[in-house]
Amino acid sequence: MKTRKPDMPEGDDGRTIVRMNVEGMPWYSPEPDAPRDEAAPDVPLTREESRFFTWGALKAALLVVGVMCLGIVLFVLFCQLVWFR
Repeated sequence: MKTRKPDMPEGDDGRTIVRMNVEGMPWYSPEPDAPRDEAAPDVPLTREESRFFTWGALKAALLVVGVMCLGIVLFVLFCQLVWFR
């Protein structure tokens, strides 16, 4: 068990629960001895792979927009043919 420092608030035992040195925060300082992920090296995408990823993202976005538009059309038809009669 760690000893309590005199300037710690009541109930604080000095343990670190979450590391707050997060990239993007103003107090971030990179750790020189931090282990790097060697399993996934940075490999640039080829032109064909980039096209495939872009086309896949476009198809997913169009599917979402299409489902939303279909829902709006069905709601308007429901309102005109059932609810307001």
